[in-house]
Amino acid sequence: MTGVFDPEELSRCISCGFCLPACPTYAATGDEASSPRGRINLMRALETGRLDADDPTLLEQSSACLGCRACEPVCPAGVPYGSLLEQWRDHQWRGRHRPPLARLLTIVASLPPVVRAMGWGRFVLPAGRGIDKATRPATPGTPKQPAQPTPPAGTGASLMLGCFERAMFPNVSRAARTLLPGLKVPDDQGCCGALHAHNGESTKGRALARRLGERLPGRIVTTSGGCAAHLADVIGRDRVAELSEVVDVSALPERRVAGRRVRVTLQDSCHLRNGLGVWREPREILSAVADFVETPGANECCGAAGTHSLLRPIESRRILDRKLDAIEAGGADVVVAVNPGCLRQLRTGLRRRKSRVRAVHLAEFLTKPDGGARTR
Repeated sequence: MTGVFDPEELSRCISCGFCLPACPTYAATGDEASSPRGRINLMRALETGRLDADDPTLLEQSSACLGCRACEPVCPAGVPYGSLLEQWRDHQWRGRHRPPLARLLTIVASLPPVVRAMGWGRFVLPAGRGIDKATRPATPGTPKQPAQPTPPAGTGASLMLGCFERAMFPNVSRAARTLLPGLKVPDDQGCCGALHAHNGESTKGRALARRLGERLPGRIVTTSGGCAAHLADVIGRDRVAELSEVVDVSALPERRVAGRRVRVTLQDSCHLRNGLGVWREPREILSAVADFVETPGANECCGAAGTHSLLRPIESRRILDRKLDAIEAGGADVVVAVNPGCLRQLRTGLRRRKSRVRAVHLAEFLTKPDGGARTR
């Protein structure tokens, strides 16, 4: 035994195959090695020494997996596939096998001054709502506990700005603060570590999550589904809430365009849905203020998958193209995302097509009178 994997987690798979229909890479290739069951068999071969870490199939499949965790909700044995994938990449992506771009991104996100500088001058709050100095909680993050009832917005909760989100989509944080004006926004935030955990540095990723949990007081509200799932796994579900879990839409007006309600659809965040089980909440919010259209396959990965769209752009675009075909066929004005990576992926693809459909974040949709839609 090589000691790469948690033996209890690795032993849970019973090879039933329920995961195969849920796996986007298996659906695209029909190759058993590209399925969760096939990859777990590869993990077992690595663990027992039957395959060396330099084996080309191991190298390919550890990279080709989207890490969407769609296999987890359908698994009768409760295999924590996301955890196993992190352990696999920790071992597989060492030294020269680490994708250079993944290495660069994790280095950048590891430096709090750089992370803060990425959003400097862009995250400017309305007058009287300056960024708060951090008030650290008395105790650091705790192990997972049952989720507690959602407190009223702003009762000691903090807004997590995100690292790359604050540079790429600063309006998302502004919109979240408009929706929840009582949120604290401490200024010494760093990366939550999700990027590291998914790219071969899970130990560092967990350390960054714990550090962020110590720096942000109260419950942490995030506008990123991937960050929410990672943080909840490390510091406890009761400390973390995704935006759709805390927004009260009862006082929000309808989103209207051209004299009618906006037609809106949703692209799920894979980790938010498959990791935290949050998918009803954004749909209920959107249905309350607009005409919601469920897109077939909305629960399936859009191909962004963290760094996947950057490391394997051709495969990512194939997945995205099928997704955009379905979105455009549904006749929606707007597709809402609840994760910055998904938002970038959808927005880039729709602009490339010169589509009339707009991609916006949930927070922006709820603060724009027309939800960000283009008038026909």
